[in-house]
Amino acid sequence: MNEKIKILVVDDEEVVRRSHIRTLASIHCDVEVVWNGAEALQVMEQRPADVVLLDLRMPGMDGMTVLKSIKEKWPETEVVIITGYPNIDSAKEAVRLGAYDYLAKPVGPDEVINVANGAMTQKKWALRQDRTRQNEGIGACTASTMKSKSFVY
Repeated sequence: MNEKIKILVVDDEEVVRRSHIRTLASIHCDVEVVWNGAEALQVMEQRPADVVLLDLRMPGMDGMTVLKSIKEKWPETEVVIITGYPNIDSAKEAVRLGAYDYLAKPVGPDEVINVANGAMTQKKWALRQDRTRQNEGIGACTASTMKSKSFVY
């Protein structure tokens, strides 16, 4: 079964939201758009997205706060920061908080498609790695198994 990729676009500029809808609909994604961070978190509570395209500067809650909340509550969701005000410090902070990528506006349709596909590939890879670890019992140490295993550091 091939489910559509769920993408949430969070940007306070209507022209940006419309552009991303057109671009992502062309590759048959399920796209939802909101204009601020509070709305984004409400949508995520009801319908978590696979990928979030997130602006940094918005009224109310800023993008870094939204990024942090998303990665804490939905760590499997990949977040791409797309900002009209790029700088090294915010890029470093975004990566530290778990952003998949950081792009400077304006971004063209091909760039949006490529970053969405890359983020979804990353998500699938991470989920596969988690399943592999669970199947192999990695990371599931209990007090009794710790006694029987020797760890080398």
